[in-house]
Amino acid sequence: GPKANILVSGNEIRQFALFLMDRLNITTEESDDYIVVIKRTSNRLILNEAELLLALAQEYKMRTITVSLEEQTFASIVQIISAASMLVSMHGAQLITSVFLPRGAAVIELFPYAVNPEHYTPYKTLASLPGMDLQYIAWRNTIEKNTVAYPDRPWDQGGISHLEKEEQEHILASKEVPRHLCCRNPEWLFRIYQDTILDIPSFLEVVRDGLKEPNLKKSKTSSVIHPGRVRQPKCQTSVQAAHEAKLSVSWQIPWNLKYLKVREVKYE
Repeated sequence: GPKANILVSGNEIRQFALFLMDRLNITTEESDDYIVVIKRTSNRLILNEAELLLALAQEYKMRTITVSLEEQTFASIVQIISAASMLVSMHGAQLITSVFLPRGAAVIELFPYAVNPEHYTPYKTLASLPGMDLQYIAWRNTIEKNTVAYPDRPWDQGGISHLEKEEQEHILASKEVPRHLCCRNPEWLFRIYQDTILDIPSFLEVVRDGLKEPNLKKSKTSSVIHPGRVRQPKCQTSVQAAHEAKLSVSWQIPWNLKYLKVREVKYE
């Protein structure tokens, strides 16, 4: 899950993503806006994927592209995602590729039935770090008949047939996975490995409500001007007593700060 108050900014993560892209010899080119859907091939499937692709294309008048970590190279997937306007995926580690999205793009994370998005927020945390400039929306399946579970699979793929009958019945009757420690909880595994028939009307409603920019144009110009370096930074130490020392740091603000429209400035 998310770590609170970590001292990392989206700008640092974006610098890291650019470094990786450079090493993979990936360059981004201007292109028409398009939407990427990450396709899983063995579990946690979107069973009506074609319907989802069509609905997104019609709603946003954009091309829709599927990528698959099982079927394509990592470099080719990064190349595609680095120019996308929207990334749609079931919850899972493949969403770490959102670090390569351009500023202003949207991350849409899908959750199977009985899984509460508020309990699993690493990608929400990532998207909302200052400097990432990504929009984040979570959709969850609330319709039980739109889910396909696999109780007879191995336990680490969500199977529950090895459990006592009473515990199996409890899991099957549950409407939401309770909070738990990562990552061997049988109820969590059972629910997260379900396949899902996406309810298109509720999905589009959630996305419409959550997106700030209906046309999803990538806001590349919003972060072009940055404050300059601080001027005349000074750091002084002084010993106050045997077990007490004082550290004082002072600086002049960047020369161009007064020309930027900012409400709040933080110095690290």
